[in-house]
Order: sequence, then structure tokens, then C-alpha cells
Amino acid sequence: MSQNNGPTRRQFMESAAVTSAGLMALSAMGETRGEAGSAGAAAFRGDFAKTPDRVWAGPEYWANPMEDWRVADGQLECISRADDRNVHLLKHQMAPRAEAFEMSVRLGMTHTGKNGSGGFRFGIHDEVNDYRGNCFFGGGWVALVKSNRTLMLAGATAKLDDAADLADITLKLSVRPAGDKHAATLTATNAAGKTVGQVDAEIKAAPDQLYGNVALVNNHGNAKDGSQCRFNAWTVSGDKFDYHPQQAFGPILFALHTLSNSRGDDGYVMKITAQLPPMGKTDPQSVTLEVQRDGKWTRLAEQPVDADACTATFRIAKWDPTVATPYRLVYGDAQYAGTIRKEPLDRPLVIGSLTCQFYHGFPYEPVARNLATADPDMLYFSGDQIYEPNGGYGIIRNPADRAILNYLRKWYLFGWAFGDVMRDRPTVCLPDDHDVLQGNIWGEAGKPMREGGSTSSDGGYMEPARMVNVVHRTNCGHNPDFFDPTPVQQDISVYYGDMVYGRVSFAIVADRQFKSGPEFVDTGKGRGDWVPDPNFDTSTLDKPGLELLGDRQHKFLEHWVGDWRGADMKVLLSETVFANAATHHGNHDNFLLADLDSGGWPQTPRNHALRIIRKAFPIHLNGDQHLTTLLQYGVDEQHDAFWSFTSPAISNIYQRWWRTDEIKRPVANRPDHNLPNTGEYRDGFGNLLYMYAVGNPVGTGRGKSNRYDWADDRTGGFGVIRVDRAKRTYTCESYRFLIDLNKPGDADQYPGFPHTIAQRDNYARKITGRLPKITADGVKQPVLKVIDQSTNELVYAIRLTDSSVEPWVFGDSVYTVQLGDPDTDQWTTRKDQKPV
Repeated sequence: MSQNNGPTRRQFMESAAVTSAGLMALSAMGETRGEAGSAGAAAFRGDFAKTPDRVWAGPEYWANPMEDWRVADGQLECISRADDRNVHLLKHQMAPRAEAFEMSVRLGMTHTGKNGSGGFRFGIHDEVNDYRGNCFFGGGWVALVKSNRTLMLAGATAKLDDAADLADITLKLSVRPAGDKHAATLTATNAAGKTVGQVDAEIKAAPDQLYGNVALVNNHGNAKDGSQCRFNAWTVSGDKFDYHPQQAFGPILFALHTLSNSRGDDGYVMKITAQLPPMGKTDPQSVTLEVQRDGKWTRLAEQPVDADACTATFRIAKWDPTVATPYRLVYGDAQYAGTIRKEPLDRPLVIGSLTCQFYHGFPYEPVARNLATADPDMLYFSGDQIYEPNGGYGIIRNPADRAILNYLRKWYLFGWAFGDVMRDRPTVCLPDDHDVLQGNIWGEAGKPMREGGSTSSDGGYMEPARMVNVVHRTNCGHNPDFFDPTPVQQDISVYYGDMVYGRVSFAIVADRQFKSGPEFVDTGKGRGDWVPDPNFDTSTLDKPGLELLGDRQHKFLEHWVGDWRGADMKVLLSETVFANAATHHGNHDNFLLADLDSGGWPQTPRNHALRIIRKAFPIHLNGDQHLTTLLQYGVDEQHDAFWSFTSPAISNIYQRWWRTDEIKRPVANRPDHNLPNTGEYRDGFGNLLYMYAVGNPVGTGRGKSNRYDWADDRTGGFGVIRVDRAKRTYTCESYRFLIDLNKPGDADQYPGFPHTIAQRDNYARKITGRLPKITADGVKQPVLKVIDQSTNELVYAIRLTDSSVEPWVFGDSVYTVQLGDPDTDQWTTRKDQKPV
């Protein structure tokens, strides 16, 4: 590494305005605004002189990767010498029309490695050409000054004069259309304004082929010995550019909120998290929440910004759910606005269910657009809001502060894609394994993973606990209050609890955080979490002492199944399905008998959890598997537990299939639709399940013309669930990635969807008898509880549509029956009831 002793940062900043003044006629305010989207509507000047020292460059930019850039002493600096570090302009894009444009920037190389360079990329796009996706995909052309004192433009090169100083050089790029090509010139001037180099080039692209993003670049190409550059006075102008001010991102990047009936003194509780980028010490350190009531804005609260998670979370009790309430989050001079919707009580509750966002399909615009068209009342993201490759540039595990920045940069893509549909809808978010940058996670109550451990076999968390808590805070900080917030080992936070919204009671469960790892069992040769041998006896993996949900969550669920205050129906939310609902993994011919990374293992804890949960007749919404399925669990016999709907991955990096017909797995009682691979089965662990619908992949995305076609071919998409309290039904819809809900078609959904499930079908155990009729006088829709007196255990609890009932039972015992109103705690009780 060679140190170039040029001017100081402050000297460079102070002289930048003088040097750049003659380059372009730009507004002194830095940006001339005009009509959004119109040609030549705005010139741009990026001047960091007034930007506080911080990681985040500003709302006009996206930096790749964020953790390798900073604003320091009035300049934008790259702190890495690795290749292709870049900063994209968000509000200005090149349009596919025959117009000229210019860019300039003042650049200084603080370290001049052998393969270093700095300058511009332009015309960055792929077939999708979304400005957000262009930040990660697509090529374009480069205009650079290289550390070997060479200018490079579209393959042409020219040497710099001796008067050039790489520590302080200004680049100006001029491009104009010339028939079906473009003529381009890159000029370099020194601090005194003298031209010290120029290169002319022909860009072999017609006007309709030269479009997309523009970016600053630190080290283009293979830069094993690269440079570090600092930039200032970045200017952009010309009728080639369209201006889109709405594309600014930040300083409040997005917001997540929930609304829940606490059924206590706090009434309805609204919780909202404002997500910010990493700000500086001299930036504002708090966010204010304001709401509009009676046409006036009222300040409700102010919260500090968490230094690690860059979030400010508000908890507002006694919220009025009967009216739609506009809100705005205020940070300095910036605002982020949305609406807390009126609680939907006059119609079915519609839930959008989403999972697994691999960024090759980013920004998933068809899914976001169709979600807006479906207009769900709330959203559920079941995990893998990020994957390790998302946004490129690898992952960082240590130190914790760098790992957090690395995570946040990937997390921001989630909000960038779905922020507009989340701002006006309650959103429940759960973290899964990839959210904490692990291929699998066997949380084992928060223990640290052993040094050198493998995520395919070793339990615990690989990332620093401080980083894991940031993941929980960003994903779940706005979720309703947790049932028992006591941290687990390493002081890692928990996130399980309930939510009551639209008179539907949700149990939010962490089915990874307490789960045992494969280290405690022997699966044979190969990966510890996979059983590829079709003759392996998987019952040997069901060892005593293994955990799935753990005792703490069992206690929560025992409470939840009996708590019907404010609710007519129940829904279970967790990360993954409680079955081994896939036969092939990764590629088409990779058969697996059993995958321990499903909720089908360990079997005994799985069955124990099902026996608890089924008492409330809920449906189970989950994701993780990338394979959309609709199935019913069995414990002791088929259909004696509840249904599960696994939504398709939004964008699927790892494919799975359920191809039981091909492997000739025994099957009985196919559904009436007689689709392949459906019916009653035992999974690879011996668990009972009834597969009603499955969306097996038919392609791998290879050869598809663009990233959205790739995502669609690999069975991308989203789910919608309609909870009808009047009919006591759940309707499950599973949509493909590339549909258009404004033009619905017969092939929009995966085979077997949509399907409607009756509430009572979620505990379809064989009825052996009826208890004497009981009536709750004065209660139109009472809650029925049946308790086995021999064990004092709840058999089931359900809200009825009639005030009288002959309770059904599943065995010959003596029962206590309660029928009444849990909200007023008024009950009609009958003891010593025996089946007739």
C-alpha cells in the first residue's frame, strides 16, 4: 500500500466548490427540482460539505456495500480497497432516448494501489430495469481514472499529464448521441482547473440501449491491490435524465407497526418502529410520533434512536381502533407518513402471508404490486427477510459493530421492497435462520455455537449476541408485547406472544429459538441434519430430552388456547411447518428421507406441541420451506390436529419438492380433486399428515429472460388467507410471482388452491360422545370450554355461533363444561358431565 500525501480532507472540501463552479450551472442548493419523471427536470449536485460525519451517505444515494462507505470531513469516502465499491444515484435515471448528458466529480485517491481506480459507471440496468434492482444487477459502462495515471472510457485509454495529482483530480464525462451510437469524452482537470488528460471514445449503444442508473465507483474490475478514493461535488445534468424525487430513501427508511387488543387496562396498543440508517453523532438522536385527529396534528411521543438497530419504537396504549388515524414519524426536518387503519370488524380479516426473499428477484415488484391490489388488512412475514448473499459483498461475523452494519444493509432491502404496503397495514415479522446469517439455526435457548461449529449440526447462535438482538429488534420490536420477555442465554431477547386484531387471536411462536440441534443424534454419514438413506430408521432420532418449542412456549400456548377474550377465531404464526413436507431438496434428483431442519423433528416434542395447539382449532401460517403446501397434521390418527398453510417463497434460492408418487410412498384417501402427490401419508419421520395441495417447482429459472421470470419459474409468490368470522372459515390462496390480480386468470394460483377450511376441521379428532346440552343465557356467541376432570386439562375451547350446545368429547371420562363470556368472566358451569 502506498500513501499519497495530498491535501487534507478539509483542504480538499474547501477548494471543491471553486473547482467545480465552472463545470455546470447548478443550483446553489445542490439540486434543481422540476416535474418528476420529465426530461431534464432536474440537475443534481452532491456536495457533502454540510453532511455530518456518518456511515449513511444520504437519501439520494445507495452505497454498495454500506459498511465500506462513510462521510467524513465533508467528503464521501470508501474505506475499502476491494473491487467494485459503488454509490448509486437514486432520484436520477438515464432514459432510453436520444439526448446528451454530463457528469462530473472531484476525486482524490488516498491510497493508490496497483489496480486502483475511481470514477463513474453509467447506463446500469438489466432486463427488469428497476432503479432499486439496478443497484445490484446490470452492467453499464465505466469512465475512470486509474492509479497508473490513465484515463479509461469505454475501452479507450489516455495517459495523464505530469501536472495531474491523483490526490485531487476532477473528472468530467460528456456523452452525446451520434446516430445508433454515442460519442463520449472524459476530461480530467487538476485543482487549478488545468486540463491534465482527455480521452474520447465511441459507446456502441443506441439511445434506446443506453439507460438506467449512474454511480460513483471505487475500483472497477479485479482490484486485488486497489485504491481508496474520496468524492465530492458530484454533478449530473442533461435531458437524458429523468427525475424522480419520490425515489429518495431515508432518513426514515420505512416503518413497521401492529395494533392489538391487550384485553387489559391499556386497551388497544399500537406499536410502531421507525427504521433509520446509521446516522452521525451530530444528527438528531430521536424520532417523534404525531397523529392527525380532527384535522390537526398532535404530538404523541418522542423516542431515542437505538444506537445499534437504528430504530425508534413507540408503544401507544388506549388507541382508538374504530377510526383510521393518519400518522407521521418526524426526524429532524424529515417525515414518514402512513395510516393506522380502522380495525376490520365488518368483514373477513384478510392476511397477506410472505416468506423467503432471495435478492435475485429483488425488488419483487410484481409481488408488492399484487399485494397492494389484494389489499390485505395485515401482513405476516414468517422469516428469511434476508439471505446471506442479499445485496452482494459477503457477510461479516465479527466484530459486532461491523456485523450489525452488514446485517442492516441487507435488512434495508426488505423495507425498500415492501415499505409502501407495510406503512398502512399492521405487519407481524419473525426472524428465521438466514436473518441471523445462519444456514440453519437450532437456537437451544440462546447458547453460543461452539467455535468452528457447523450450522448443519451444531446448536446455538453463530453471530455475536449483540447482532442477534439487533435482528430481533428490527424484525419484532413493533410486535405486540411478548408473553414472557425474559432473555435466554447470552442475554438474547425472545419474541413469542399473542396478538388480537380483527377479533382474531394470533399466537406468535419462535420454533427455532429453543429447538435442539442434530448434534444430539446420529443421522449417519454426511450432513448432520439430513437423512438421505431411504432405509434409515428415523424413530431412533426421537430421543428423550430434545426440544422443539421448549417449556416456556408450551406454557404460553397452554394459556393462549384457553384465552378467548376479544376473539372469535385463532391463528398460529411460526417460521416453519410442523412436518417433513418435502422429499427432494436443492436439485431435482436429491432425495431426502428426512430433514431435521423442518418442524417434523423431534417427533415427540412436535406431537406434544400439536396436542396443545389443536385445543384452540387454529390454522397454522408459516413459510421457510420455499414449497407452498396446504396440509393437515395428524398426531395419533389422520386429521386429528389442525391445518397448515405454507406460503410460497417470494424469491426462491433453494428449491424443494414433494414427489411422493414418484418414490411410491404409501398413500390413502386422495382429495376429491385427485391431484398428484396428495392424500394421507407418513412423512420421513413417521409423522401423520394429509397433503391437500402442493406447488411443486416445474422449472429452475434457467434460460429465463429476466430475474422476474426466474423467480416465477422457481415457484415464487405469496399467500393470502381470508378469516371469515361469520362463516367460521379460513380460505387459503397461493399466488404465483408473475400474476396480475387486476387481470385474474385460472392459472394464477398453485394446484389445489384456493381451499376453504372450516374452523372445526382444525381439530377433526373422532368424536366418541356428546355431553348434556348447556345454554349460556344472554350470550349470543359464547365460548365453550371442556375440561377433563381426571387430569384437570383443557380438552378444547372454541367460540360458538349459538348460545346452546351439546359439547362433543373424544373419550370416556368425566368433564367440566364452561359456557360464557370471557370478556366479562361470566360463565355457566356444569361439573361431573358424562358422555351420553
